[in-house]
Amino acid sequence: MQFPARFSALPEYAFPRLRALLRAEPPGGPDLAMTIGEPKHPMPEMIAETVAAHAHEFALYPPNDGTPELRAAIADWIGLRHGVRIDPDTGVIPLNGTREGLFNAAIALSAEDKNGLSPVVLMPNPFYQAYGAAALAIGAEPVMVPATLETGFLPDYASLPREALDRTTLCYICTPSNPQGAIASPEYWRDLIALAEKHDFRIIADECYGEIYRDAAPVGGLAMAAAAGADPERVMIMQSLSKRSNAPGLRSGFAAGGPRSIARIKQLRAYGGAPLPLPLQRAATVLWRDEGHVEANRALYRRKFDLADRVLGDFPGYVSPVAGFFLWLDVGDGEAAALRLWRETGVRVLPGGYLGRAGADGVNPGHRYIRVALVAPEAEVARGLEAIRDTLGAGGNSEGVM
Repeated sequence: MQFPARFSALPEYAFPRLRALLRAEPPGGPDLAMTIGEPKHPMPEMIAETVAAHAHEFALYPPNDGTPELRAAIADWIGLRHGVRIDPDTGVIPLNGTREGLFNAAIALSAEDKNGLSPVVLMPNPFYQAYGAAALAIGAEPVMVPATLETGFLPDYASLPREALDRTTLCYICTPSNPQGAIASPEYWRDLIALAEKHDFRIIADECYGEIYRDAAPVGGLAMAAAAGADPERVMIMQSLSKRSNAPGLRSGFAAGGPRSIARIKQLRAYGGAPLPLPLQRAATVLWRDEGHVEANRALYRRKFDLADRVLGDFPGYVSPVAGFFLWLDVGDGEAAALRLWRETGVRVLPGGYLGRAGADGVNPGHRYIRVALVAPEAEVARGLEAIRDTLGAGGNSEGVM
């Protein structure tokens, strides 16, 4: 019995790789996970209250396209946050987490060929693994563009040869970026949209970290597309309540964009999707209409940003975060540093190379880095950051971290 070869190029997922790396070594202290981006701040009480009030609706099949109330709440939030008017009936679809949308967008929106040639899907490198799997699922060529310190930790898609751009059907952009926390500026957005208009490809904007920032709120893809007068189908955004509202288990997100693109997502979802149960849609509706808990959440992360500055301000390779909730720390060899931290302190971090792939030059742009999640309670984050400083600080970003 044969299996399809389309996913044979996928590496093992990051977290099983990390478990295999650390399995042979006992921890050198109490286990402290700073690996996965799972928020640990208090979940808003309104979730449990709303789910309890609507628990009887678990007996009903949920609507594939989301309730009218949820779609309206999302459209209203987009209007308030980004200043863009979206039709809740044709421009929005609630998702079972943004990963569903990020993966299915490629299936629903990427043509089988482009100018008679096999399609290309662009993505940053390092990247969220769903982007790469989505490209392979549709038989497209995934082109991973380095997002490095030299490029402001965002991919320079305009640097690609015209041949690749003319074959491109989709382009993924994550802003604020995971893992680096870089924010695409209005200038970056204008250039990217102009490039997409010139070469006729769609932009899928992963904005799930967009509500966790230090100072100014990041600009959004829909607002920039509207300001540029772009084709309404040019940009689709994905957002989530996982990070914004500390509700990763709610599995609630949305896609918003042009009506033709949203219609394609809806059509695909009718056959193969898993709509959110009605009580959870009710809770999501309440969350999208409340900003108080989001502001409180943002304040907690700002305290951790300040803590990281105090503890790691003199650490070679430290870049003070402006958004998201990760540190992207240059330690010379991320895998060696992660193993050493575990062996000497019990702190778990993610080697940056597990989020990236080696390019044509043989260089994985994540190799030198570790990703450190600032999601645990503040006291635990402080312990982890101090362990990083005291264990790796002398080596800093040198190759001799072991």
